[in-house]
Amino acid sequence: MYPRFEPNYIPDAHLIKELEDIRADGAFFTSLDNDLEVFILRHGQSEGNARNTFQGRYDFPLSVQGEKEARQAGEWLRQFKPDYILASPMLRAKKSAEIVASAINIDHIELDDNLIEVDTGIFSGLNPEIAAQRHPKIWDDFYKRSWDAIPEAESSQSIYARAIMAWQHIREIAARGASRIVCITHGGLLQWLIRSTLGVHDWLPLLPISNCCISKYEIEIIKRNSIAFAQWTLINFHPLESSDRAR
Repeated sequence: MYPRFEPNYIPDAHLIKELEDIRADGAFFTSLDNDLEVFILRHGQSEGNARNTFQGRYDFPLSVQGEKEARQAGEWLRQFKPDYILASPMLRAKKSAEIVASAINIDHIELDDNLIEVDTGIFSGLNPEIAAQRHPKIWDDFYKRSWDAIPEAESSQSIYARAIMAWQHIREIAARGASRIVCITHGGLLQWLIRSTLGVHDWLPLLPISNCCISKYEIEIIKRNSIAFAQWTLINFHPLESSDRAR
């Protein structure tokens, strides 16, 4: 088994409470002077994905297929001329970011612990069949409450807080002049990057999040110091499915 990734910082109970009522919506981006496009990618297929394993904080590397997926995503993103890359420091996301960066000719990647994957608790390192056999009652509850049902897993309140902190970081980068940011993260955290723009605090219903598929959040500044127009124009888009949906 691969080693666990241990973040340098996790939000404490006070900060989690402080962030729970914040939404990364149009009002959140009022301070920006210029329009912003954020392309959010899940990493490419990892060795854990290939084995159908609950990965959580285990630091699985990309598979050969995952490297191919990251190249394809980077080639598609090149048309937009992104100017910044922000990524989770976990191996599968960091390597995906490096491949994308090469494709879009960006030589710097900023890493952010807020973008790491959800801790999947006692299911970490197991495949679904084994998890269900070892923990049948917990498995049944998992279908009702997702990771909030799993002992030692990260709470949805903590994940929501990390998503808001990631959006705060993205907003800071945009305030420094970036206008097209690529953000590479994980399936679990990506769920909450989307949910936190809507103020949703429940895991279910789940959103489709495929390896190296792209979700795009657009922020349009209508008037300075006024609520921005924010919309998701892509969710879970696969670059090879259609070139007609690029913009």
